[in-house]
Amino acid sequence: MLKVGMRAPDFSNPDADMNNIELSQFQGKTLVLYFYVRDDTPGCTTEAIEFTDLENKFTRLGAEVLGVSRDDCIKHSEFRDKHGISVTLLADKDLATCAAYGVLQDKEVDGVMRKSIVRSTFIIDRQGIIRHALYGVSSRGHAEEILQLVKELN
Repeated sequence: MLKVGMRAPDFSNPDADMNNIELSQFQGKTLVLYFYVRDDTPGCTTEAIEFTDLENKFTRLGAEVLGVSRDDCIKHSEFRDKHGISVTLLADKDLATCAAYGVLQDKEVDGVMRKSIVRSTFIIDRQGIIRHALYGVSSRGHAEEILQLVKELN
């Protein structure tokens, strides 16, 4: 698990439009990096829509919001278009970014152990340092909670 004060692990993942997004692109900005289980599930949809609804407020605070799941670029694109999601969604098919941020857990599904993503959010400051590391968060109301934490950083 990552802790406050640690340097954020580097990442490089494609977004829904297959553009590669890297941590270094956000130098000088606050970055909200949230990890979610799967596109188009009730909790994940609620979370993505709430972040989208608050995106202008994050932008005014100099913050960018990125969502990460194991879904591929095509699923992200369909999910984004279906629900009008405007925050950038990153595909982590090989789970390298999820592993680097410590958001994977073993979970039994239909009698088979699988790697699953723990809903988690990181607030990374302008210098690339983790200022908040929240694991096992609830989807509803989470975006507003994160907005308040970002406000406190400014």
